[in-house]
Order: sequence, then structure tokens, then C-alpha cells
Amino acid sequence: MGVSAAGKIHAIARLMRVDRPVGTLLLLWPTLAALWIAAEGLPPIGILAAFVAGTFLARSAGCVVNDIADRNVDGHIERTRDRPLPKGEVSLGEALALLTILAALCLVVVLTLNIATRWLALAGAGIAAGYPFLKRWTHWPQAALGVAFSWGIPMAFAAVNGETNVIAWLLFGASFLWIIAYDTLYAMVDRDDDLIVGIKSTAVLFGRADRAVIGVLQLATVGVLVGVGVVAGFADGWYFGVAVALGLFVFQQRLIKNRHRDACFRAFRNNVWVGFAVFAGVVAEFGTVGSGHG
Repeated sequence: MGVSAAGKIHAIARLMRVDRPVGTLLLLWPTLAALWIAAEGLPPIGILAAFVAGTFLARSAGCVVNDIADRNVDGHIERTRDRPLPKGEVSLGEALALLTILAALCLVVVLTLNIATRWLALAGAGIAAGYPFLKRWTHWPQAALGVAFSWGIPMAFAAVNGETNVIAWLLFGASFLWIIAYDTLYAMVDRDDDLIVGIKSTAVLFGRADRAVIGVLQLATVGVLVGVGVVAGFADGWYFGVAVALGLFVFQQRLIKNRHRDACFRAFRNNVWVGFAVFAGVVAEFGTVGSGHG
């Protein structure tokens, strides 16, 4: 039986994860924080709109690439067996056509930004496209995701100021560590199935040391965020946001105490609030207007 037009639209939306905005928010909060820091307050509206739209489009395109790469595996994983490609609700050709459209829209958005940001975007697209395939041959696909999901930070600085600086790369480092931690939580949900089908991840690599390594990564994230504050000369607003993030990390450690799938997934989702806390700290530091720090 064929899929109705409404069913097809719903399946395409699910392929883009429109129904699951967590990934978009995890990508958006660090990017917004970088924009606010680079602009020392509210960034130019055109740049802000470009990054918000680009975040949604890039994350959607990444999800489509991921599902194309995993189309023969997802049906064997409990969490992913109902995705549109393994269920046949969307064909491979339709997924490729959707990816082409999303890539074209991303290009349109990027062309509204300066040349430095365009070159960074090109590099970021290559990194993001390679991520889904790394889990076939390395236990560190989470590191590639850390680079891909943090790439909006140097792009934000380049878009606002025409260049990056040490603060941008420190913020990138903090985001990179944080993403490896939360994507390991995500991989812990699928670990039992991944071991059966041969998918590699940091959750598989770390084994029973997973909680300890995640804890080290989380503490390192906080440490680098403190370093950002020191280098940038930030005051109470920034450090309050970092303190809230630390408290949320402690909460996540409590959630995953017994490594239950649902608890690990809850801990992963909780990182949306970590990203929001840091962004809120930036807004508290600079206010909402681009009038400079202080």
C-alpha cells in the first residue's frame, strides 16, 4: 500500500527530525552564545537570522545523511527501527532529493555571510557529511560530531568580526568536550544493539568506565568555560551560567548511575538546559543590546 501525501510529508518531517528539536537546540545554544560574545551583545539581526535558519537546515541535512548512511542498520536497533527509511515510508531517492534541497538552502543562507564564514562553512559541511560513516571504523565518531556541532562557533566570530580569536577557539574546545560527553550518553542508549550489529562508539569503547570518563569530560568542559571567562574578563553573569551547567552535569551523573536506557536518554536530553544555561550567562553578561561589554 502506498503512502498518502500527508503521510509522506509527515515521514519527511521525521526524517529531518522536525518532531525532535533537541538536536537543533544542542547545536543552536553554543552558536548563539558565540554570536553574543563576538558582538558583545545582540548581534546584527541579519547575521542572527542566518545562523538560526542555518542551524535548523544544517541539523536537518545532517539527520538525512545519517539515516542514509544507516539505512541498513537502523532496522536492527530498538530506538531507530521505526525511522522512515527502514520502514519504507521514504525511498532512498526521495531522501537524496531532500538532502539536495536542504544543501541548496544552506548554500543560500551561507551566501548572505562574509567570505571568511563561507570558507568555514564549506569545511564544516565536509566534517558533518563524514561523521555518520565514522562509526563503521572508529570508536570516536563522537569526536567528529564534537567538531561538526561546534563549528558554528568560529563561524559566528568570523561572521561578526571577519576573523576568529582565542576566545572563539576556547569556546570551541569547551563545546567539543561537552559534545563528546553528551553524545556518549546518547550512545549508551544503543550500546547493547550496537555491540550486536558491530557499530562503534565511545560508549562501546569506554565500557564500564563510561560514567567516569563522561564525568572527566564534563569537568573539563566547566574548566575550559571558566578559562573563557578569565580570558574574556567576564563577571558574575557568565560564571552563574557555568555554575548552573555544573549542577546539571551532577544531575546527569545521578541519572545514569545504573545505566538504564531511559535514564541515559534523559541525561542526554538534559544537555539542552546546559547549553541554555551557558547562553543565558552570556546574555546576562552583555545584556541584549550590542553596546559593548560592561
